[in-house]
Amino acid sequence: MFWPMLAIALGFLGIAVLGVLGIKVFLEAQRLGRQVAHTTERINRAAEDLEKAATDLSRTGGALR
Repeated sequence: MFWPMLAIALGFLGIAVLGVLGIKVFLEAQRLGRQVAHTTERINRAAEDLEKAATDLSRTGGALR
């Protein structure tokens, strides 16, 4: 009777450990998604700033001719 109860307890413990690890992976994936979104916003802002600077530079170059 001892070995079947031990097997059941170890099985439950294994499932619990997998559940905790699954939750950790889910939370880290959410955090990574937020970082990717933030970085994408920063890249888009930098691209817009670069485009604006290039437009201003072309206007300045055209005015010098």
